[in-house]
Amino acid sequence: MRRVWTSLAHTAAFAGALCTSIAPMSTSQTARDTILLGRQLVIDHACAGCHGGLNPIANVKWLAGRQSPLQDFYIGACSPVAPTAKPCFLTRPRNLTPDNATGIGRFSERQIFNALRFGLRPGETPDVTITSMTPGQGNFPANPRYLAPPMPWPEWRYMSDRELWAIAAYLKRGLKPVVNKVEDSEGPPDFWASAYTQEELGPYPFSPFPTSAEQEPK
Repeated sequence: MRRVWTSLAHTAAFAGALCTSIAPMSTSQTARDTILLGRQLVIDHACAGCHGGLNPIANVKWLAGRQSPLQDFYIGACSPVAPTAKPCFLTRPRNLTPDNATGIGRFSERQIFNALRFGLRPGETPDVTITSMTPGQGNFPANPRYLAPPMPWPEWRYMSDRELWAIAAYLKRGLKPVVNKVEDSEGPPDFWASAYTQEELGPYPFSPFPTSAEQEPK
């Protein structure tokens, strides 16, 4: 029975069941617990290393995005010492606080979740449940616009629904809004679609354990 259940679960995952996630309904206490979990995950995953403010207690600019050109990322052939090399795109950590005008306050928690799971820019992606990672299927945009590198969403997509919803809740409801307008990141005309093909990203969800590179513990 355990083997049958594992097989069914794996089949359902590849059919998109794991991508169809329902926003958790919670009481005030469990809502607070969710936000605290999101806070812990944001700290553990070093979001502030790019988005600003290494100490959430002492720094009022916590997760408020780019404060200095030193926080820009050079993507392509260029670098700070060779800024004219081509191709070259400057990407800038955005304001993650819930300010409506300059942060992510105008986006729903579903849109934030979709950004973390699917890498989709929330400003250009509808507030819908997505059930596929194939463009044009299951509400996945036919012409997706992805978050700019080095946002590590290809790794974050393997986090559980609970964890991603918790991060979305923390960013939306657990932070104070900070007004900080960050210039949009540069990118290619396809909004990184050619860099985030299924072949480049690899399988989702992960292949079952053990793969050819792994072994059962002895």
